Amino acid sequence: MATTEMQLMLSVALIEKDVNGDTLWVWCYPSVDSDLRTVLLSKCCLTQDSSRDFHTFVFGQFCRTWYYITTVEVQEPTALNKVTHFSIVVTAKDFNPEKYAALSRILCRMYVKHGSPVKMMEAYITVLTKGICQSDENGSFLIKDYDVRKAYLAGSVKDVVSQFGMETIILYTALMLKKRIVVHHPRIEALLEFTRVLPALTWHRKDWSILHPYEHLTDIELEDLKKCPGYIAGFVDPEVSNRSDLFDVFVNLPDGVITVSQSAKEAMAMGKLHKDVGQLIVQSAEDTERSDSQVIKDISIKTKEILANLVALANECEDSKITLEALKQHHFPPATENFLFHLAAAEQLLRI
Repeated sequence: MATTEMQLMLSVALIEKDVNGDTLWVWCYPSVDSDLRTVLLSKCCLTQDSSRDFHTFVFGQFCRTWYYITTVEVQEPTALNKVTHFSIVVTAKDFNPEKYAALSRILCRMYVKHGSPVKMMEAYITVLTKGICQSDENGSFLIKDYDVRKAYLAGSVKDVVSQFGMETIILYTALMLKKRIVVHHPRIEALLEFTRVLPALTWHRKDWSILHPYEHLTDIELEDLKKCPGYIAGFVDPEVSNRSDLFDVFVNLPDGVITVSQSAKEAMAMGKLHKDVGQLIVQSAEDTERSDSQVIKDISIKTKEILANLVALANECEDSKITLEALKQHHFPPATENFLFHLAAAEQLLRI
């Protein structure tokens, strides 16, 4: 277990704000490249102007690297006499906010107590090699307590459905077809909470690499984002609503409005199949007896049924690849045929 973990955690770093109000990247182990460092500094709330932008924990992804930033205010008296705030930045290959928030809390306490990164580095190395970090006064951390499935199931699908009702089918369809979803909310916490749930709507893929929950409209980040064929990207900047080149589906979270872009309307056309799936999602989510994981399972069973039908159609064709002509022979309703055609493309079952 520790060996796989060794391959997952990539680095730990420290950003400090001093009594003069200057924010500096002060320490890192083993290293972070300059592009990632630029992005990490921009995500850290200590480099942002407004004092109301204090965020204890944020996470995101850049160039296939996950980052987790924990920020604390230094309460007097401590060994850190010239520092007012600091952030611990952990980078890793895996999506697991709860795991890295727990580890970072321990590292923060160590830094406050000792005033030197040496103890943090020792703890980081112990986690890398042994999968554990124990210290009596600072709490203990065990990697095996943080299964990735827990991270995938940590958000609430029921909350998403209670906000959007039948319109959740738009999100489901966009995810199934590997479309580009952009979500806007001025509060980063709301953005992180909402976006992390969405990949669970396509549970059969278990793919959280499509999640980019905290993006800025900078060239370096947008260039990285555009390399992904389909994604869920979260932005706090309202200006993103004018960037139709970035999305097929736009979610205005504060207003609870979902918009499909003009260019995606044809692929996203809704029919009876969508209505049936939408009703199943809503009924399951509104059932007070059912947990979030049961709702995800209900949706997943329906998805697998759709995919099994698609694979059966593909198996009738040469090279097990679907063509539009082959689909037309089945006389599906137009919206169903259209959806299956685009789904076959997303699932690599289409003959090109």
